[in-house]
Amino acid sequence: MYTVAVSRDFVARHALIGGDWGEENQPHSHHYRMEARLEGEALDEHGYLVDIVRIEAVLDELLRAYRDRLLNDLPEFAGENPSVERFARILCDRLAQGISAPNIATVTLRLWETPTAWAEYRRPL
Repeated sequence: MYTVAVSRDFVARHALIGGDWGEENQPHSHHYRMEARLEGEALDEHGYLVDIVRIEAVLDELLRAYRDRLLNDLPEFAGENPSVERFARILCDRLAQGISAPNIATVTLRLWETPTAWAEYRRPL
């Protein structure tokens, strides 16, 4: 199985809801690190699983919606706790929608909320 990965860093804000998490219930920033991994069994005619430049362009466009924003204000988080797990799923789903290549079998998105804590979401294509 081939894997290609691209990472990005960005800052976004959130406030946890639905429980008592002390200061985490107040709006605060995180310096997120995101790693997108695409996997598949076969390369295309150019020897690529997916062109990295294409992945980078999709990620850059995707992050425009989240960079420097309060996640709680966005429709995809309406009434939902903007946890790192939920955020990883949303980013993964949107990445999968933006990448279409017949040889990609899975898309995985790992999202670090801190240098030592992350969540990951994996989906087949």
